[in-house]
Formats: sequence, structure tokens, C-alpha cells
Amino acid sequence: MIAHSQALFERVQQHVSLPRARYGLDPWLCTALALLLTYGLIMVASASVAQAEKLTGDPAFFFNRQLMFAGIGVCLGAVLFCVPLGAWQRMHIPLYLGALALLLLVLLPGVGVVINGSRRWLSLGFFRFQASEPARLMLMMFVAAYVARRQAELQTGLRGLLLPLVAVGLACALQVIEPDLGGTVMMVAVVSLMLFLGGARVSYYAAFMGVAALGFVYLAVAEPYRLARMVSFSDPWADVEGHGWQLAQSLIAIGRGQWSGVGLGNSVQKLLYLPEMHTDFIFAILAEELGLFGIALLLGLFGVIVWRGFAIAQCAERRGDLFAGFLAYGLTGWVGMQALVNMGVNLGLLPTKGLTLPMVSFGGSSLMTVCMMMALLLRVDYENRRAEAGDDPAGMVPEAAATKGARR
Repeated sequence: MIAHSQALFERVQQHVSLPRARYGLDPWLCTALALLLTYGLIMVASASVAQAEKLTGDPAFFFNRQLMFAGIGVCLGAVLFCVPLGAWQRMHIPLYLGALALLLLVLLPGVGVVINGSRRWLSLGFFRFQASEPARLMLMMFVAAYVARRQAELQTGLRGLLLPLVAVGLACALQVIEPDLGGTVMMVAVVSLMLFLGGARVSYYAAFMGVAALGFVYLAVAEPYRLARMVSFSDPWADVEGHGWQLAQSLIAIGRGQWSGVGLGNSVQKLLYLPEMHTDFIFAILAEELGLFGIALLLGLFGVIVWRGFAIAQCAERRGDLFAGFLAYGLTGWVGMQALVNMGVNLGLLPTKGLTLPMVSFGGSSLMTVCMMMALLLRVDYENRRAEAGDDPAGMVPEAAATKGARR
């Protein structure tokens, strides 16, 4: 019994290693993440008071929930940070199958929870869990592992590009059935970025992007409610009492903010005029209360995350750990692109999509998943620093270690 326990402990040690403080972490990235998380908590507390009081009688209900989700997300992130990246690379097939299982699970009658006509959630008792959020993270790990192992095939032939596209396409089809077109667009965009940076041939890549664009145009006009969104996006004032109401109220909120805003807590649009004021349209409330200065601070924080994320990815790629590098590209691209899409929707530059503002909008699934994503990005940075100190990162797969040695 003792021997069995010791063997089990040694096996766990191979996959989980406590980080060493002497290697440190990127100070710019850590500061930006801490400030953005705090910024989000403050804005949720301000934007949600009227809605929370109406639904629950407690003005701080959504803030308390968001604070709880942030705590859980940080704890989950800490666990993921302790797992060497090589372990995730070795599990890329189970991760892919797990992503498909999650996306299939929500489609089962009696299992998936239907809200506003979409079957995207699983009930965990104390909150509803959007399965596509962690599924997209697992799919990114799968694609990063594929690019790391088969980069030569990706760069030289059509087959190398088609294999990951077919695999991800199956997951995207399940998301469309839910339906979740916004999440599907983001998944395709992030995977496309990873494959492009992985060296996919430009001619094949351009053909894929053309087919994907045509497919999304068809999906956008195939359903009446999506077509109505497109029409209201082009001119929200034409049907301001109907489909254009949400965008019109968002633009009013942003316009009222001007340079310095009306003051934290003084928004008028959050008083039940603007739908989804604490989730998808929290950016409009932020702009109304804090003005252009508040927007500039938000953009600066996201800019630092993207800047440092790509720098960390490039460092990992240079030292030969392709899985870590392309995973970091995907994680950074996801956060940056989703932030831009959300702000574009609030500003009327893009059609309405059900995408949150990362680390700012209210939502347990989104916040916890982004916390785990940023923990993985910090793990890439940690392994970069550990390698630079002359200590090979734990868990590096043989292929990556060999590539590293060859490049040196």
C-alpha cells in the first residue's frame, strides 16, 4: 500500500510542479491583468445595480457573484499554472475529445439549459456554465499541439491545413447548432491566426478564408433574427423602438460620456434603458461614466496584454518550444480579438454578437475561462524564464527539446 502511494505521488509530481519564485514573471503582464480584473469588478458593481435590485432586491447581487467567480477563476488558474505545458501537449487528443463532449452535452434534451432560444449552458446548481468557453480553450491546445508536431506538413501541403480545419470545423458545427454564431466566429478567427503564424501556405490559407467568409455570410442571412440584426446594425435609428433599441441606447450612453464621463455610478442608461448593461454592453456604461479617459485606460490595459502576450509567444518559439509559442499566440489573440469585437459592437461598428468583454463583463464561465487562459500564458512566460536561466522547463516534450537543441 505504501509503495503504491509513493508511486502515485511520483507520477503526480511528473505532471505538476510548484513554480519557483526566483524565476519571476512578466511584471507588465501581471500588473495589466490585476488592474483589468479590478476595473471589471468596479464596473460590474456600478453597471448592474438597477438590474440586480429589480431581479433580486439586492443591488450588489451581481457584484458579489462576479467577485466569487473571480476568486474561483484565480484558484483554477493557479492550478493550471502548476502544470507543465508539456503535459497539456501530450493530452491534446483527450482535450479535443473533451471539447466535443462538452459541446455535445449541451445539445442533449434535459441536460442543456435553453435561454433566449439558445442551448449553450449546463446547470451546476449554483450557476449556469457555458460549455463552449472551456471547449474553445481545449480546442486551442489541440491546434497548438498539431502545429508544433506537424508544422512541416502545414507549410508545404494542403493536407496539413485541412486536417486541423476539419477537426475544428466539427466543433464549430456543434456551436452553430446551439446556436452560437459569435463564438464560432471567434473560434475560427483564433484558429486561423494560429495556422497563419504556423506558416500555412498563403494560397491555401486565402482560399480557406474566402470559403469561411461566404459561410458566415450565409449563416448571417439564413435566420430572420440574424438578418434583422444586420439591418438594425446598418441603421439602428430606422427601428429604434424595435431591433435597433439596444444599439441606439448603447450609442446614447457612449455619446453622453464625452471626455471625462458623467462620473462613476451616475449612468442613466444602466437604469434599465440599455439591455445587457452589465454583460455584453458594459463597455457602453463604462464609456458613459468614465468617458474617453476611461476608454483609453481600458484600451491601454488590453494593449499591454496583447503586447506582452505576443512577446512571450515569440520568446517560446525562438527557444524551440513550438507548442508553448503557438498556444500563447492563440490565447493572446483570443483576448485581443474578443475585446475588439465587443467594443466594436458597442460602438455600432459590428453587428450585435453575444460576446463578453474579457475580464470586465459579468459572467462566470467567461471570467473563469479567461483567468485560466491568462494562467497558461503566465506559465509560458515562466518556462521561458526558466529556460533562460539554464534550467529546461519541466514537461517539455522530446520533439521540442530536440528542436531547441538544434536551433542553439
